[in-house]
Amino acid sequence: MILVGFMGAGKTSVGRALAGELGWIFEDLDDRIEQREQRTVAEIFRHAGENAFRRAEHSALQELLRELTNQSERIIALGGGAFIQENNSRLIEAAKVPTIFLDADVDELWGRCSRQMEALQTERPLLGSLENFRDLYESRRPHYRKASFTHSTTGKSVSEIAAEIVRRLGLHSKSRKRGDSH
Repeated sequence: MILVGFMGAGKTSVGRALAGELGWIFEDLDDRIEQREQRTVAEIFRHAGENAFRRAEHSALQELLRELTNQSERIIALGGGAFIQENNSRLIEAAKVPTIFLDADVDELWGRCSRQMEALQTERPLLGSLENFRDLYESRRPHYRKASFTHSTTGKSVSEIAAEIVRRLGLHSKSRKRGDSH
């Protein structure tokens, strides 16, 4: 299962929670890119530009999808721009991996990203101003809506979102797989 959506939608946090709940493997595509490139996403953007980053992203996604099998129990979080790239969405479609668009109100997304940057002292290359953030969100949203499912994260905790997705998709938590009554 692949989680898509804009910055701050909760792809990584929800992905980790889902993987823990289901007993599946979690992988963030940006982490894979950073390992392969030996530098952060922000450094790639800053030193090589967005085009170089998108090439590295596509290559990492190809590698990751090749590793999947029909029996793969894996949650994959894509970066905010990955799913809107036509070459990436075609790869995902060909791999027949279900996608979930995690959506939220743009003001909430902005707040989450701003708090995260402040708390972690990190940068988001495409964050910019609220106006630019809103414009980018609106331009990307139609692409995200092509995902197999859409799930709102507005005003919800990570654990609440994960539990809702598990129920919605009829999946079984790790504890229930073992025969627990939870």
